[in-house]
Amino acid sequence: MNKQGYKGDRLSGDHRLDLLLLRERLRVEESFDMIERHLTVAGKDACFFYIDGFVKDGEMLRIMQDLLGRESLSDAEELVRTIPYVEVEITEEQSKLCRAVLSGQTALLIEGFGKKAILLDLRTYPARQTSEPESDRVMQGARDGFVETLVVNTALIRRRIRDERLTMEHFDLGGSSGTDVVVCYMKGVANEESLSDIRGRLKRVKPRSLTLGAQSLAETLIRRGWFNPFPKIRTTERPDTAAAQLLEGSIIVICDTSPLAMILPTSIFDYLEETGDYYFPPLTGTYLRVVRLLILILSVVITPLWYLALEYQAYLPESLAFLVPDDPGALPILFQLLLVEVAIDGLKIASMNTPDILSNSLSVVGALILGDFAVEVGWLSGDVILYMAFVAIANFAQQNPELGYAFKFMRVLLLILVAIFGIWGFAAGLVIFCIAVAMNTTLSGKHRYLYPLIPFNAHALSKLIVRQRKKDFDDGDKS
Repeated sequence: MNKQGYKGDRLSGDHRLDLLLLRERLRVEESFDMIERHLTVAGKDACFFYIDGFVKDGEMLRIMQDLLGRESLSDAEELVRTIPYVEVEITEEQSKLCRAVLSGQTALLIEGFGKKAILLDLRTYPARQTSEPESDRVMQGARDGFVETLVVNTALIRRRIRDERLTMEHFDLGGSSGTDVVVCYMKGVANEESLSDIRGRLKRVKPRSLTLGAQSLAETLIRRGWFNPFPKIRTTERPDTAAAQLLEGSIIVICDTSPLAMILPTSIFDYLEETGDYYFPPLTGTYLRVVRLLILILSVVITPLWYLALEYQAYLPESLAFLVPDDPGALPILFQLLLVEVAIDGLKIASMNTPDILSNSLSVVGALILGDFAVEVGWLSGDVILYMAFVAIANFAQQNPELGYAFKFMRVLLLILVAIFGIWGFAAGLVIFCIAVAMNTTLSGKHRYLYPLIPFNAHALSKLIVRQRKKDFDDGDKS
């Protein structure tokens, strides 16, 4: 069959030519896992195209048995109405057929059906269990989490929200990767301006691929400056958190192959909230938020303030004399603080690349080397180890690692400015910190990164700080 004379994306209507075109586009002969399976149904040739490992074997066998048992086949519409499966559609486009097969669906072409082919969504993806996320645990509450399969993640949300207003819009992005992206929102609750902004960005972006899932999508949606380290998008791996945010008016973006759900729009105050707060009574939840806020603030300023006190120790009152170390160590205090900052990150990297069975041992050994041994040989001061130990622990007070590194960079900047300019450097560092937060870009029109402080919304700000009772929640209050 000569295929050179045929051009266009629609099927030709010639069964043999269409098979030849699809066989070439899907590269069946070159890829061992691309399967072309022929059956004779009612005296006609029926051909399946699918990827081995993406098909539910039992469902495929049942459909094949149904087709082999038929005595006649009239047209595609009748077959779609009578075939025993739930997700079936007709298409005439070659590109749609190829993209569907590559994403795990099954294409069925039957002789005599003209330019129409049938798509069967028999796909199943390798997936892990919906276990609790390691980085976002709660002491009590749900123990399931998002996985790398999009359909599973949307089902976890729908299990919690049985409301007809819950909407899930599908987008196909990523060029070569052809990644499925879903925008989840509550119709009439989510802010329409923010929703239109997100839709527009998803339609405009043309990434080459989204192989890194949510991270690739986040960098595509928001063009960020390298100099501002604060996170632009809040993420979660917990379906209960995503469901709660949807009911409060947020928009959730879920990317296939990624267990992270993006919560939009985002403000820095959103990081004061964590899922565990809602599994405790309001008083306990409020206490946890206040403690979290204080720890995050201290993690930025504690070592710069201590270093500033040492720079001006002659002016310290006697009651604060304990801040001056008896043995300052062989190295300058500033260099000690910066050295331990780098060493902590080195331990983190080493722990991530260490097998689980050895990671605890590595952490203990690393702490001993950096702690006791460094103090004993005189390199570091014991006070430096104490303050940096608090900083290292404070980073775990919130679950977003990107925010933790943003605080780290601000802390290092404050230390350097104090070393150069003294108290004026500390004041300048705080101003730079506030400007970096205020100038951070995020999605949506009116929603700012400092909302509800700027623009000021007293009720919304109080809800972020004070854990309110369930009956006080209002749909759409965050919009």
